[in-house]
Amino acid sequence: MRGLYIGRFQPYHLGHQAVLEEIAREVDEIVIVIGSAQESHGPENPFTSGERMEMIYAALGKGELRKRCIVTTLQDINRNSLWVSHLQSMVPCFDLVYSNNPLVIRLFSEAGVEVKKPPLYQRDVYSGSAIRALMRERGDWERLVPPAVAGFIQEINGVERLCQVSKSDSVHSADSAMHNSSMI
Repeated sequence: MRGLYIGRFQPYHLGHQAVLEEIAREVDEIVIVIGSAQESHGPENPFTSGERMEMIYAALGKGELRKRCIVTTLQDINRNSLWVSHLQSMVPCFDLVYSNNPLVIRLFSEAGVEVKKPPLYQRDVYSGSAIRALMRERGDWERLVPPAVAGFIQEINGVERLCQVSKSDSVHSADSAMHNSSMI
């Protein structure tokens, strides 16, 4: 049996790892889908799909779990009514889906695909939003991701990128306001 686990993995963290280990107890193989694959270099999605794939493979290491996982990407189509069929046409076959996202659950359920809710692991701590906030604040984010992921993010200067793309370009001078209004 093959299960599907979808997320943005911005970044891949210990909560994701715990969910994968739990899913692996129930299925033979796991299709890990990196969603919103077209998004990168923004405050909510700082990492590219390729970087997210590297993070996942680094965290899985060379053990048994990695041998049982297929990692792939999926771009958004912004048409919820067609999203499940789009996903099914773009990723390897699967028998059931693991998700706690209400929209994902609804869309797969409407398509007749079985959905299981995996346990959430300290969601207030292990969340991409919380980890990205710690990165921007130069806090202790490294303890929330697998060591290989922390090393990879440091290698690509991911914290610096996130901090830079999270800045605003607004300037509060009269000249800037006048210049910006002429561009509209």
